[in-house]
Formats: sequence, C-alpha cells, structure tokens
Amino acid sequence: MTIHVATIHGLVHAGSMRWTNHILTRILQRGLPTIDVTTSLRSGEIIEQYPSDYPNPSCLVLGIDVQQLRLHIVCGVSQNELWLITAYRPNPSEWESDFKTRKGRSS
Repeated sequence: MTIHVATIHGLVHAGSMRWTNHILTRILQRGLPTIDVTTSLRSGEIIEQYPSDYPNPSCLVLGIDVQQLRLHIVCGVSQNELWLITAYRPNPSEWESDFKTRKGRSS
C-alpha cells in the first residue's frame, strides 16, 4: 500500500494521530517539542515509502518545523489513524543538501 501525503495532512488536521511510546521517548531525548512534529507533518512531503513495514505501511516525511528547521518523521497509516513512530533532525553527513536523498544512493 502506498501512503499519500494528502492522507497524512488530513489525519493531522483531524487530530487522528497516535503518539507511540517510541516517538515520545525519542523526541524527549532529542529535545523536539510535539508542536515541531505536528507542524512538520501538516505541510511535509513523503520522501521514502516502506510498504512492507509491520503492522502497517509506513513512510518517511520531510517537514519544516516552527523554527523553520528540517525534521524527519517516520509514520504509519492504519485505517483512519496516523501512527507516529519516530522523529529526528536529518544528519547532513547522511543526507544530501536537500535532506530528501540519502548520500550514496542514486535517486
């Protein structure tokens, strides 16, 4: 199943998000406020798809947070709910300057 960005935007707008213990732990460790995650998801774009993830297909979203900084969020879609899995600032040593392409991978 392919996840569409409009689905993510709609679920965020509706407040249909499930914050997993994993994302809550990681954003606390990384000093990322929840508003940065939701802001990034509202206008973000999908840069990678993981259709075989279990228990639900997931994807990697690149968004811009309230500080105008880039943020990566891994999320999955289950029926009418967005599962938030993890969030992090992309590392420039691992990503091209657009933060959409992993270094060492052709697009």
